[in-house]
Amino acid sequence: MKHILLLSTGGTIASRPGADGLEPGLSGEELIASLGDLKGRFDVQVRQIMNLDSSNIQAEEWQLMARCVYESIPDYDGIIITHGTDTMAYTASMLSFMLQGLRKPVVLTGSQIPMENMLTDARNNLFCALAAVEAGISGVSVAFNRHIIRGCRAVKVRTMGFDAFESVNAQYLGEIFADGLRVYPPTFIPDGELVLRDRVSTDVLLLKLIPNTNPKLFDLLPQIGYRGVVLETFGAGGLHFHHRNLLEKMRMLHQRGIVVAACSQCLYEPSNFTIYEVGRRLLETGVIPAGDMTTEAAVTKLMWALGQTEDPAQVRELFGRNLCGEISE
Repeated sequence: MKHILLLSTGGTIASRPGADGLEPGLSGEELIASLGDLKGRFDVQVRQIMNLDSSNIQAEEWQLMARCVYESIPDYDGIIITHGTDTMAYTASMLSFMLQGLRKPVVLTGSQIPMENMLTDARNNLFCALAAVEAGISGVSVAFNRHIIRGCRAVKVRTMGFDAFESVNAQYLGEIFADGLRVYPPTFIPDGELVLRDRVSTDVLLLKLIPNTNPKLFDLLPQIGYRGVVLETFGAGGLHFHHRNLLEKMRMLHQRGIVVAACSQCLYEPSNFTIYEVGRRLLETGVIPAGDMTTEAAVTKLMWALGQTEDPAQVRELFGRNLCGEISE
Protein backbone atom coordinates (compact mmCIF):
# COMPACT_ATOMS: atom_id res chain seq x y z
CA MET A 1 0.00 0.00 0.00
CA LYS A 2 1.39 3.41 -1.00
CA HIS A 3 1.72 6.02 1.74
CA ILE A 4 0.82 9.40 0.22
CA LEU A 5 0.72 12.94 1.59
CA LEU A 6 -1.75 15.35 0.06
CA LEU A 7 -0.88 19.04 0.46
CA SER A 8 -3.95 21.18 -0.15
CA THR A 9 -3.42 24.77 -1.32
CA GLY A 10 -6.85 25.85 -2.60
CA GLY A 11 -7.64 26.59 -6.24
CA THR A 12 -10.71 25.83 -8.35
CA ILE A 13 -10.73 22.21 -7.21
CA ALA A 14 -11.52 23.41 -3.67
CA SER A 15 -13.74 26.35 -4.60
CA ARG A 16 -17.29 27.17 -3.64
CA PRO A 17 -19.50 30.08 -4.74
CA GLY A 18 -18.84 33.20 -2.67
CA ALA A 19 -20.19 36.73 -2.60
CA ASP A 20 -17.82 37.82 -5.38
CA GLY A 21 -17.49 34.59 -7.35
CA LEU A 22 -15.77 31.26 -6.84
CA GLU A 23 -13.33 31.18 -3.94
CA PRO A 24 -11.42 28.37 -2.19
CA GLY A 25 -13.52 26.79 0.53
CA LEU A 26 -13.12 23.00 0.63
CA SER A 27 -10.45 21.45 2.83
CA GLY A 28 -8.04 18.78 1.71
CA GLU A 29 -9.89 16.27 3.87
CA GLU A 30 -13.13 17.05 2.03
CA LEU A 31 -11.39 16.63 -1.33
CA ILE A 32 -10.16 13.16 -0.42
CA ALA A 33 -13.55 12.21 1.06
CA SER A 34 -15.11 13.01 -2.33
CA LEU A 35 -13.11 10.20 -3.93
CA GLY A 36 -14.83 7.47 -1.93
CA ASP A 37 -13.10 4.72 0.05
CA LEU A 38 -9.41 4.52 -0.86
CA LYS A 39 -8.34 2.67 2.28
CA GLY A 40 -7.82 -0.64 0.50
CA ARG A 41 -5.34 0.83 -1.97
CA PHE A 42 -3.76 3.99 -0.55
CA ASP A 43 -2.92 5.41 2.85
CA VAL A 44 -3.51 9.13 2.28
CA GLN A 45 -2.63 11.73 4.88
CA VAL A 46 -3.80 15.30 4.34
CA ARG A 47 -2.23 18.61 5.29
CA GLN A 48 -3.87 21.96 4.55
CA ILE A 49 -0.99 24.38 4.06
CA MET A 50 -2.94 27.29 2.50
CA ASN A 51 -6.28 27.97 0.84
CA LEU A 52 -5.65 30.42 -2.01
CA ASP A 53 -6.71 31.12 -5.54
CA SER A 54 -3.55 30.31 -7.48
CA SER A 55 -3.38 33.88 -8.79
CA ASN A 56 -2.29 34.75 -5.23
CA ILE A 57 0.44 32.10 -5.07
CA GLN A 58 3.87 33.73 -5.22
CA ALA A 59 7.45 33.20 -4.02
CA GLU A 60 6.51 32.85 -0.37
CA GLU A 61 4.03 30.09 -1.15
CA TRP A 62 6.53 28.32 -3.44
CA GLN A 63 9.01 28.26 -0.57
CA LEU A 64 6.40 26.91 1.85
CA MET A 65 5.44 24.12 -0.56
CA ALA A 66 9.05 23.20 -1.27
CA ARG A 67 9.92 23.05 2.42
CA CYS A 68 6.86 20.91 3.19
CA VAL A 69 7.84 18.48 0.42
CA TYR A 70 11.48 18.36 1.49
CA GLU A 71 10.65 17.73 5.13
CA SER A 72 7.92 15.17 4.44
CA ILE A 73 9.15 13.17 1.44
CA PRO A 74 11.29 10.68 3.44
CA ASP A 75 8.12 9.45 5.20
CA TYR A 76 5.97 8.93 2.08
CA ASP A 77 6.04 7.15 -1.25
CA GLY A 78 4.88 10.34 -2.93
CA ILE A 79 3.23 13.70 -2.44
CA ILE A 80 0.21 15.20 -4.24
CA ILE A 81 -0.33 18.96 -4.24
CA THR A 82 -3.79 20.25 -5.12
CA HIS A 83 -3.41 23.65 -6.71
CA GLY A 84 -5.26 26.17 -8.86
CA THR A 85 -4.65 25.83 -12.58
CA ASP A 86 -3.82 29.44 -13.45
CA THR A 87 -0.30 29.44 -12.00
CA MET A 88 0.20 25.69 -11.64
CA ALA A 89 2.82 25.60 -14.42
CA TYR A 90 4.87 28.29 -12.65
CA THR A 91 4.68 26.41 -9.34
CA ALA A 92 5.54 23.07 -10.95
CA SER A 93 8.56 24.63 -12.67
CA MET A 94 9.78 26.40 -9.54
CA LEU A 95 9.44 23.29 -7.36
CA SER A 96 11.44 21.38 -9.99
CA PHE A 97 14.35 23.80 -9.46
CA MET A 98 14.00 24.08 -5.69
CA LEU A 99 13.96 20.30 -5.11
CA GLN A 100 17.19 19.14 -6.74
CA GLY A 101 17.78 15.39 -6.85
CA LEU A 102 14.11 14.49 -6.28
CA ARG A 103 13.53 10.78 -6.98
CA LYS A 104 10.05 10.27 -5.55
CA PRO A 105 6.81 11.50 -7.15
CA VAL A 106 5.58 15.01 -6.35
CA VAL A 107 2.42 15.51 -8.41
CA LEU A 108 0.46 18.72 -8.83
CA THR A 109 -3.17 18.53 -9.87
CA GLY A 110 -6.36 20.55 -9.80
CA SER A 111 -9.46 21.01 -11.91
CA GLN A 112 -11.32 23.28 -14.28
CA ILE A 113 -14.59 22.80 -12.38
CA PRO A 114 -14.92 22.68 -8.56
CA MET A 115 -15.13 19.29 -6.86
CA GLU A 116 -18.72 19.85 -5.67
CA ASN A 117 -20.03 20.51 -9.18
CA MET A 118 -21.62 17.40 -10.74
CA LEU A 119 -19.67 18.00 -13.98
CA THR A 120 -16.30 18.27 -12.25
CA ASP A 121 -13.06 16.92 -13.68
CA ALA A 122 -11.51 16.99 -10.20
CA ARG A 123 -12.01 13.31 -9.37
CA ASN A 124 -10.40 12.07 -12.58
CA ASN A 125 -7.46 14.41 -12.10
CA LEU A 126 -6.95 13.31 -8.50
CA PHE A 127 -7.14 9.65 -9.50
CA CYS A 128 -4.61 10.42 -12.24
CA ALA A 129 -2.28 11.91 -9.62
CA LEU A 130 -2.71 8.86 -7.39
CA ALA A 131 -1.88 6.63 -10.36
CA ALA A 132 1.30 8.63 -10.99
CA VAL A 133 2.42 8.07 -7.41
CA GLU A 134 1.46 4.39 -7.55
CA ALA A 135 3.56 4.00 -10.71
CA GLY A 136 6.52 5.75 -9.08
CA ILE A 137 6.87 8.51 -11.70
CA SER A 138 9.68 10.44 -10.07
CA GLY A 139 10.26 14.17 -9.89
CA VAL A 140 7.78 17.04 -10.05
CA SER A 141 4.92 16.49 -12.47
CA VAL A 142 1.45 17.77 -13.37
CA ALA A 143 -1.42 15.27 -13.61
CA PHE A 144 -4.31 16.56 -15.70
CA ASN A 145 -6.84 15.16 -18.13
CA ARG A 146 -5.30 11.66 -18.01
CA HIS A 147 -1.79 12.92 -18.81
CA ILE A 148 1.32 13.09 -16.64
CA ILE A 149 3.53 16.04 -17.64
CA ARG A 150 7.02 16.86 -16.41
CA GLY A 151 6.55 19.88 -14.15
CA CYS A 152 9.02 22.13 -15.94
CA ARG A 153 7.42 21.36 -19.33
CA ALA A 154 3.78 21.98 -18.42
CA VAL A 155 1.96 24.98 -19.90
CA LYS A 156 -1.66 25.97 -19.41
CA VAL A 157 -3.04 26.46 -22.93
CA ARG A 158 -6.83 26.57 -22.41
CA THR A 159 -9.03 28.49 -20.01
CA MET A 160 -12.17 26.33 -20.25
CA GLY A 161 -11.30 23.00 -21.85
CA PHE A 162 -10.51 19.99 -19.73
CA ASP A 163 -7.31 19.49 -21.76
CA ALA A 164 -6.00 22.64 -20.13
CA PHE A 165 -2.33 21.62 -20.00
CA GLU A 166 0.12 20.46 -22.62
CA SER A 167 3.64 19.11 -22.45
CA VAL A 168 5.66 21.55 -24.53
CA ASN A 169 8.73 20.30 -26.41
CA ALA A 170 8.82 17.12 -24.33
CA GLN A 171 7.13 13.73 -24.28
CA TYR A 172 4.51 12.99 -21.64
CA LEU A 173 5.78 11.08 -18.62
CA GLY A 174 2.66 8.94 -18.79
CA GLU A 175 -0.81 8.70 -20.33
CA ILE A 176 -3.97 6.90 -19.26
CA PHE A 177 -5.76 4.75 -21.82
CA ALA A 178 -8.51 2.15 -21.60
CA ASP A 179 -5.90 -0.45 -20.69
CA GLY A 180 -4.42 1.61 -17.88
CA LEU A 181 -1.52 3.98 -17.27
CA ARG A 182 1.32 3.83 -19.78
CA VAL A 183 4.57 5.12 -18.32
CA TYR A 184 7.25 6.25 -20.75
CA PRO A 185 11.02 5.92 -20.19
CA PRO A 186 12.39 9.03 -18.46
CA THR A 187 14.47 11.40 -20.55
CA PHE A 188 16.03 13.03 -17.48
CA ILE A 189 17.52 11.35 -14.40
CA PRO A 190 18.77 13.60 -11.58
CA ASP A 191 22.23 13.41 -10.06
CA GLY A 192 23.02 13.40 -6.35
CA GLU A 193 20.85 13.32 -3.27
CA LEU A 194 17.76 15.39 -2.62
CA VAL A 195 18.66 18.94 -1.61
CA LEU A 196 16.42 21.93 -0.92
CA ARG A 197 17.47 25.16 -2.64
CA ASP A 198 14.54 27.46 -2.07
CA ARG A 199 16.08 30.94 -2.22
CA VAL A 200 14.66 33.01 -5.08
CA SER A 201 14.77 36.56 -6.36
CA THR A 202 11.43 38.16 -7.16
CA ASP A 203 13.14 40.98 -9.07
CA VAL A 204 12.56 39.36 -12.47
CA LEU A 205 10.48 40.80 -15.29
CA LEU A 206 8.87 38.96 -18.19
CA LEU A 207 8.49 41.13 -21.28
CA LYS A 208 6.82 40.06 -24.51
CA LEU A 209 8.24 42.14 -27.34
CA ILE A 210 5.97 43.72 -29.92
CA PRO A 211 6.84 45.73 -33.01
CA ASN A 212 7.57 49.33 -31.91
CA THR A 213 8.64 48.43 -28.34
CA ASN A 214 10.02 51.67 -26.89
CA PRO A 215 13.71 51.30 -25.89
CA LYS A 216 13.23 53.82 -23.06
CA LEU A 217 11.27 51.16 -21.19
CA PHE A 218 14.52 49.37 -20.35
CA ASP A 219 16.03 52.48 -18.73
CA LEU A 220 13.49 52.06 -15.93
CA LEU A 221 14.54 48.54 -14.93
CA PRO A 222 17.73 49.41 -13.02
CA GLN A 223 15.87 52.23 -11.25
CA ILE A 224 13.15 49.83 -10.07
CA GLY A 225 15.70 47.30 -8.86
CA TYR A 226 15.21 44.47 -11.33
CA ARG A 227 18.01 41.89 -11.43
CA GLY A 228 16.77 39.77 -14.33
CA VAL A 229 14.63 39.97 -17.45
CA VAL A 230 13.14 37.24 -19.63
CA LEU A 231 12.41 38.45 -23.14
CA GLU A 232 9.88 36.71 -25.34
CA THR A 233 11.43 37.44 -28.72
CA PHE A 234 10.08 37.03 -32.24
CA GLY A 235 10.10 33.66 -34.03
CA ALA A 236 13.34 31.70 -33.83
CA GLY A 237 14.81 34.61 -31.90
CA GLY A 238 15.15 38.26 -32.74
CA LEU A 239 14.21 41.82 -31.88
CA HIS A 240 14.19 45.10 -33.73
CA PHE A 241 17.12 47.52 -33.93
CA HIS A 242 15.88 49.54 -36.94
CA HIS A 243 14.07 52.81 -36.00
CA ARG A 244 13.95 51.75 -32.33
CA ASN A 245 17.22 50.13 -31.29
CA LEU A 246 16.71 47.60 -28.52
CA LEU A 247 20.21 46.14 -28.88
CA GLU A 248 21.90 49.08 -27.17
CA LYS A 249 19.52 48.67 -24.23
CA MET A 250 20.42 44.98 -23.93
CA ARG A 251 24.09 45.98 -23.75
CA MET A 252 23.26 48.57 -21.10
CA LEU A 253 21.46 45.98 -18.95
CA HIS A 254 24.36 43.54 -19.32
CA GLN A 255 26.84 46.24 -18.25
CA ARG A 256 24.66 47.06 -15.24
CA GLY A 257 24.75 43.40 -14.14
CA ILE A 258 21.13 42.71 -15.00
CA VAL A 259 20.80 39.22 -16.46
CA VAL A 260 18.70 38.96 -19.63
CA ALA A 261 17.47 35.60 -20.93
CA ALA A 262 15.62 35.26 -24.22
CA CYS A 263 13.10 32.69 -25.42
CA SER A 264 10.65 32.60 -28.32
CA GLN A 265 7.06 33.79 -28.35
CA CYS A 266 6.26 30.59 -30.23
CA LEU A 267 4.95 27.87 -27.95
CA TYR A 268 6.58 24.94 -29.73
CA GLU A 269 10.09 24.17 -30.96
CA PRO A 270 13.32 25.82 -29.81
CA SER A 271 14.59 29.32 -30.36
CA ASN A 272 17.83 29.57 -32.33
CA PHE A 273 19.51 32.95 -32.25
CA THR A 274 22.26 31.93 -34.69
CA ILE A 275 20.03 31.77 -37.80
CA TYR A 276 19.32 35.45 -38.47
CA GLU A 277 21.28 38.67 -38.10
CA VAL A 278 18.75 39.97 -35.57
CA GLY A 279 19.40 36.96 -33.35
CA ARG A 280 23.19 36.92 -33.69
CA ARG A 281 23.44 40.59 -32.85
CA LEU A 282 21.27 39.98 -29.79
CA LEU A 283 23.62 37.22 -28.57
CA GLU A 284 26.53 39.64 -28.89
CA THR A 285 24.96 41.85 -26.21
CA GLY A 286 25.31 39.11 -23.56
CA VAL A 287 21.75 37.82 -23.64
CA ILE A 288 21.36 34.15 -22.57
CA PRO A 289 19.41 31.91 -24.97
CA ALA A 290 16.70 29.79 -23.33
CA GLY A 291 16.58 27.06 -26.00
CA ASP A 292 13.29 25.20 -25.95
CA MET A 293 12.33 26.08 -22.37
CA THR A 294 8.78 27.14 -21.71
CA THR A 295 8.29 30.75 -20.65
CA GLU A 296 7.20 29.51 -17.22
CA ALA A 297 10.38 27.49 -16.85
CA ALA A 298 12.60 30.33 -18.08
CA VAL A 299 11.04 32.84 -15.66
CA THR A 300 11.19 30.60 -12.60
CA LYS A 301 14.67 29.31 -13.47
CA LEU A 302 16.00 32.87 -13.66
CA MET A 303 14.30 33.74 -10.35
CA TRP A 304 15.82 30.63 -8.82
CA ALA A 305 19.31 31.16 -10.27
CA LEU A 306 19.38 34.77 -9.03
CA GLY A 307 18.45 33.42 -5.60
CA GLN A 308 21.51 31.17 -5.57
CA THR A 309 24.15 33.80 -6.42
CA GLU A 310 24.66 37.50 -7.06
CA ASP A 311 27.38 36.83 -9.65
CA PRO A 312 25.90 37.29 -13.16
CA ALA A 313 28.49 34.86 -14.60
CA GLN A 314 27.37 32.14 -12.18
CA VAL A 315 23.72 32.90 -12.97
CA ARG A 316 24.53 32.46 -16.65
CA GLU A 317 26.20 29.10 -15.94
CA LEU A 318 23.25 27.87 -13.85
CA PHE A 319 20.72 29.03 -16.41
CA GLY A 320 22.51 27.18 -19.20
CA ARG A 321 22.58 23.88 -17.31
CA ASN A 322 19.84 21.26 -17.68
CA LEU A 323 18.76 20.94 -14.04
CA CYS A 324 15.49 18.99 -14.16
CA GLY A 325 14.70 18.23 -17.79
CA GLU A 326 13.57 21.77 -18.61
CA ILE A 327 15.75 22.06 -21.71
CA SER A 328 16.61 19.60 -24.47
CA GLU A 329 20.28 18.71 -24.79
